Amino acid sequence: MKILVLGSAAGGGFPQWNCNCPVCRAARANDGGARARTQSSIAASADGERWVLFNASPDLRQQINDNPALHPRQGARHSPISTVVLTNADVDHVAGLLTLRESQPLALYANERVHGALGANPIFGVLNPDFVTRRPLPLAGEVELRDRDGAGIGLSVEAFTVPGKIALYLEDESAGADANFGTAEGDTIGLCVRQQDSGAAFFYIPGCAGLTPQLEARLKGARLVLFDGTLYEDEEMVSGGLSHKTGHRMGHISMSGPKGTMAAFADLDVQRRVFIHINNSNPALLEHSRERAEIERGGWEIAMDGQEIEI
Repeated sequence: MKILVLGSAAGGGFPQWNCNCPVCRAARANDGGARARTQSSIAASADGERWVLFNASPDLRQQINDNPALHPRQGARHSPISTVVLTNADVDHVAGLLTLRESQPLALYANERVHGALGANPIFGVLNPDFVTRRPLPLAGEVELRDRDGAGIGLSVEAFTVPGKIALYLEDESAGADANFGTAEGDTIGLCVRQQDSGAAFFYIPGCAGLTPQLEARLKGARLVLFDGTLYEDEEMVSGGLSHKTGHRMGHISMSGPKGTMAAFADLDVQRRVFIHINNSNPALLEHSRERAEIERGGWEIAMDGQEIEI
């Protein structure tokens, strides 16, 4: 199975258009230790010909252009992208669907909550139902992914709920913190992606607020996990003067600290651990930083745009 990291940054990309934090300044200065990144998305293929897009980044057009495996190759109109799978309804994961509006046959998988959010917004009606089939992604059992015409593409996914938060634009502030701003089960999911013939599998969890015992048990001994790396520290955005929200409030677990991701994964025996969906404020984006060194000592990688992984 082939995996392409199309985008490795969180919402806004890196550098973010209106951010003047030290990390973004380093990227604009073309510092070799702070390479630019587009917004989070990956693609996977069982045969190198038909590709599944996992989340549709606002930067999708650029990501397709930057990855020749996703270029059209047949006739006047064609795309190797046959299927799209969404993990939540965040802007940085659904806005790229608007790029896919050009009457191209596609299958779009999402759970009920995400399909509901898309259905409630008329702009997503540009995904012509004559070409785009919307399919359910249940939170139980393994689903064989199929293209618009119903043909199997050699991959299956198992979706499961993870701690998280409803998309920012859907938040109900009046609900109060105790009601979690309207968040419900299925607003944020993780995926186990499996190649059907070989059984090779990996986990893709670009958004997660914490590791439950159930999630730890699911990930234990995994071959590859691509995991939420939004912030290095929970108070990072607050201390940097960029926001009043902590990482926890935004629905993301931090990399570091006694309750952070690296500590939570310490006893899970995951063979390869890769942080993805990394916020522009995160000092781990700086390749020569103390934070990057700490991550690498802990056996973690920082995903890069254009990175190719094969399992």
